[in-house]
Amino acid sequence: MKNTYAVIMAGGIGSRFWPMSRTAHPKQFLDILGTGRTLLQQTYDRFNEKICPAENIFIVTHIDYVKLVKEQLPSLKDHQILAEPMRKNTAPCAAYASYKIGKINPKATIVVAPSDHLILKEDTFVKAIKATVKKAREENCLLTLGIKPTRPDTGYGYIQFKEGEVCSYDKRIKKVKSFLEKPNHEMAKFFLESGDFLWNSGIFIWDYSSIKSAFEKYSPEIANIFGEGQNKLNTPEEAAFVAKAYTQCPNISIDYAIMEKAENVFVRASILGWSDLGTWGSLYTHIPKDNHENAIVGKNVMMYDSKNCIVNVPKDKLVVLQGLDNYIVVESDGILLVCKKEDEQQIRNFVNDVKLNKGDKFI
Repeated sequence: MKNTYAVIMAGGIGSRFWPMSRTAHPKQFLDILGTGRTLLQQTYDRFNEKICPAENIFIVTHIDYVKLVKEQLPSLKDHQILAEPMRKNTAPCAAYASYKIGKINPKATIVVAPSDHLILKEDTFVKAIKATVKKAREENCLLTLGIKPTRPDTGYGYIQFKEGEVCSYDKRIKKVKSFLEKPNHEMAKFFLESGDFLWNSGIFIWDYSSIKSAFEKYSPEIANIFGEGQNKLNTPEEAAFVAKAYTQCPNISIDYAIMEKAENVFVRASILGWSDLGTWGSLYTHIPKDNHENAIVGKNVMMYDSKNCIVNVPKDKLVVLQGLDNYIVVESDGILLVCKKEDEQQIRNFVNDVKLNKGDKFI
C-alpha cells in the first residue's frame, strides 16, 4: 500500500452543469447529489486508506481552485496539491503528477482518476483498483477501468478488448484491442450487442517506470519537458518550472497521447454503478424519483401535471411548476435555466452565448 499513489484530476470547469457549475465554483466542488459531501470529497474518501495512505493522495487542479481544494480537503499538505497554470487537457496533467510522484518514489504505482464521477459500488471499485495495481506492478503495462455498458450510450468513448487473453488472478482483466470515439446510436447498439466493448471510464493505472517509458516513446515532447525539469519538482522551483512547462506542452488527452498508441494496454471490465455525471440527464438517473418520474433536489418544489423532469433549486426557494414533460429546471445564484432534457447538449452553447452577450459574471 505504501507504494500506491492516487492522483485526482480536479481542474475542469464542468460547463454542461451550468448554472450550478460556474467557472469560480465548478461541479467537482459541489454537493451535486445532496449527500453532504462534494464530488471531490467523495472521490478522496474513495481512495483514503482503502487504496492508499492519505499522504499518497495528490490533487491536480487549476491554480484558481487551490483555495477551494484546501477548504474542502484541509488535511492535505501543500505539496499534495498540484496547481496547473493553464488547462492543457489530461496528458500534461498525468505527466506532471507521475513525474512528481516518481521523484518521491521511483517504485510508485499510480492511479489517476477524475474528481467528478459517481461510483455507487465502492467495495467493487476498491477490488478492481487493487487487481489492476497488482498487474501494473508485475508487468510493464498500462491499465484502465472499463465499465460494462448497460445501454447504447452515445455520450461515452468505448474500449474493445481481445477475447482469450485472460489474467491468471483476475479474468476481468483483458488486453485492449482498440479505443473508439463516441459513436452514433446505431454503432452504440452494435457495441452493446457485440459484448466485447466497454465504456471508457477515464480511470488509469500504471507503474511510474511504465508511464515514463510510454511518454518517452509516444509523446517525447511532453517527456522531454518533464524529464529535463524533474529535478525541480518537489523543490521551491517547482511552480516556476511548471508555469513555463505548461506553455510548451501540447493540449492533448492522455488517451490520444499514450493509451491509443501503446501496445501494452489492458482494461478491467467492471460493474461499479458508475457515471461520469457529465450532464443533467446523467444525474437524473441517480436521483430518487416521485410518482411521476420527476427527480427533485430542493425542499420547496411543487409539481403539477409534470413528469420526467429534473429540478434542482436551493432549499430556501419556493418553485411551482406546471405542465412540464422531460425538462431540466435549475436555479442557482440568480440564474434560472429551463431546457428540454433532449437538448441538454446545447447547454454549452447557451454558456458561450451568455458569455458573449452578458459577460463573464454569469459564467
